[in-house]
Amino acid sequence: MKIFVTGALGFIGRALLERYRAAGAEVGGVDRAAEPGLGVGAGDVTDPSGWQDQLRGCDLVFHTAAVVSNVASEEAFWNVNVLGTRRVLEACSSAGVGRFVQLSSVAAYGFDFRDGADETWPLRTNGNHYVDTKVASEQVVLQAHAAGEIACSIVRPADVYGPGSRPWTILPVEMIRSGQFVLPARGRGVFSPVYVDNLIDGLEAVGSREEAAGQVFVLGDGVGVTTGEFFGHYARMLGVAKLRSLPTPLAADAARLVGGVLTALGRETEVSPETMRMLSRRGTYSIEKARRVLGYEPKIDLSEGMQRTERWLADRGMLTKER
Repeated sequence: MKIFVTGALGFIGRALLERYRAAGAEVGGVDRAAEPGLGVGAGDVTDPSGWQDQLRGCDLVFHTAAVVSNVASEEAFWNVNVLGTRRVLEACSSAGVGRFVQLSSVAAYGFDFRDGADETWPLRTNGNHYVDTKVASEQVVLQAHAAGEIACSIVRPADVYGPGSRPWTILPVEMIRSGQFVLPARGRGVFSPVYVDNLIDGLEAVGSREEAAGQVFVLGDGVGVTTGEFFGHYARMLGVAKLRSLPTPLAADAARLVGGVLTALGRETEVSPETMRMLSRRGTYSIEKARRVLGYEPKIDLSEGMQRTERWLADRGMLTKER
């Protein structure tokens, strides 16, 4: 097979390239920077003219490129997550690509939904730019599929953690180390983990099964844990006895203040009231459709996933507490 990945040097994109390359596929991709050893060229998803020729002969494209943040501008989100998705679809259709798999997010459900939400549960915009543009990008993909432009599938990953995960591994560890980490909802918000290798297993299944075309799938580990339990694993790795937590309104106010100070100092941060809202979710997501249609079954549970993540963090010297 010939596989192409947008956002190819990101956390999930790189994991996809490495998995398919190890399996003997011809792989390539595009990202903001090039990495010729992986077949990745530099380019912009909003303007495929410089790299779309690489799509010719591709059997399968994974579109992972996205702005993933709670603090970027609305324009940046829309340009990449929505317009960029449409531009990539057009390039794939023109090149005769066989299948297109869009990486969306469970964030498309918003932050207030029923426990055990599945693919039939309505998506909900809520003013969060990441949430709203993920909803809009799904509409763009499903419209292309319905119009017969290209066979498409959409995957909504749960909260992806593991070696290389910026939002759910690297940033929390850095913030716990520096004493800046605070949980909203007294640490009782619900977190829905998916270890990266489990997600890649599911993505392979989506890309290989004809019955997945035109379908949406939630991929997670099939469990929900409190944020206190999930991030408590990182606290243990760092020798921190207890994570600080606050009621959500106080946590949001504190995040607004701290985030504003860090931004004023020119430091990149994801500390914001929007992050507090996300970490205050009260439900998790069903993976029963993926089990039934794809034969998907998460192989690595939270305990083993955290052990693997701890080894990765330790190897990179990221578990030494700041003085």
